[in-house]
Amino acid sequence: MPSIIQMDSEMLKNLTTEVKETLATNIQMSAPKKRFTLVNLWKIQNAKRKPTRITRKWAI
Repeated sequence: MPSIIQMDSEMLKNLTTEVKETLATNIQMSAPKKRFTLVNLWKIQNAKRKPTRITRKWAI
């Protein structure tokens, strides 16, 4: 199957040569931010209810 794009061999050689890359090892990544979800809201509301349940149990 013939190639649709026409380019000379020098340009093809430049495009296909290996690129040397270095890793940035001195960068510190920050911790991912926690999302506030429905489960978090449920836990907050459930934690608020627990002390009232305990006082009701002792009052009886």
